[in-house]
Amino acid sequence: MQLNGTHQLVVYADDVNILGGSEHTIKKNAVALIVASKEIELEVNADKSKFVVMYRDPNAGRSQNMKTENRSFEMAKEFKYLGKTLTNQNSMQEEITSRMKSGKACNHSVKNLLSPSLLSKNLKMNIYRTIVLPVMVCGCEAWSLTLREERRVRVFEKKVVRRI
Repeated sequence: MQLNGTHQLVVYADDVNILGGSEHTIKKNAVALIVASKEIELEVNADKSKFVVMYRDPNAGRSQNMKTENRSFEMAKEFKYLGKTLTNQNSMQEEITSRMKSGKACNHSVKNLLSPSLLSKNLKMNIYRTIVLPVMVCGCEAWSLTLREERRVRVFEKKVVRRI
């Protein structure tokens, strides 16, 4: 976009999500975004844009690129949105692993408070429940846990509680 005929204004719009129930719908919505962007003199950068289609079937979604309006968009297997890792298989394993790492890091940062003689056991449990546990289970309402993943979460919790 030209300003006063000499300066160029560059505008960035991060984290635009195009949703749809199929690749066809996503393609249609991407075209709508490109057209709307052109109307206000913006351009969608195909090199920085990717798409994800979530499938239940591990063999589905074999296409790697989506072409629209003379642009090619790369398919991504996962992306981070609002702090959550979403995958094309809608798997929670990566998200749970990420949350567990965050919980372990938070636990490590307060381990001096949880040392055996510094505070009472009840106060240590309160610290765990108000500081460490919320970091680890943030967004867990949306998790669909398998027995294996549920066991991993319980093992972490029991390890921390045993240490207290």
